[in-house]
Amino acid sequence: MQTKKVIVLPYDRTWKSDFEKIKKELSDSIGDLIIGIEHIGSTSVEGMYAKPCIDIDVIIKDYSVFNEIVGKLASIGYIHEGDLGIKDREAFKYSDKAHLQKHHLYVCPQYSEELHRHITFRDFLRSNAEAVKKYSSVKEKAAELFPNDIDKYIEYKSPCIKELYKMCGLE
Repeated sequence: MQTKKVIVLPYDRTWKSDFEKIKKELSDSIGDLIIGIEHIGSTSVEGMYAKPCIDIDVIIKDYSVFNEIVGKLASIGYIHEGDLGIKDREAFKYSDKAHLQKHHLYVCPQYSEELHRHITFRDFLRSNAEAVKKYSSVKEKAAELFPNDIDKYIEYKSPCIKELYKMCGLE
């Protein structure tokens, strides 16, 4: 079993420009087929501590364009991994993208519950400095306690996430 080091860093202003570089590469390839490209996850929230990996949701109207998107993304080095157990959120992996910040790429139809959750949580955090402070602190502690166990890191954060979800109407 391979252990993955859990690294949580203070907010880095370059994450915004890192996202824009990835977004441009994606837009150049699939821009005519999509509704939008959203920077989600902790790196999208100013002041938030985060693992240095950009989370991105590409939004499509529906699955009618999905096969074409898979083909175009494959031509620029992305491989479709399936929904990884989350309905209406298709994951893509890549190799050979040293020119871009590490990132997770998802394609979601506009009606996706997971997309709604991502955007709602991001927007809530962007407008709630106290929540950002609290969640950052929990993430820092989780990484300190479980530097080599991503599952325990996630488990430790869960109660805080559930509480924040309640605050923004997701639970």
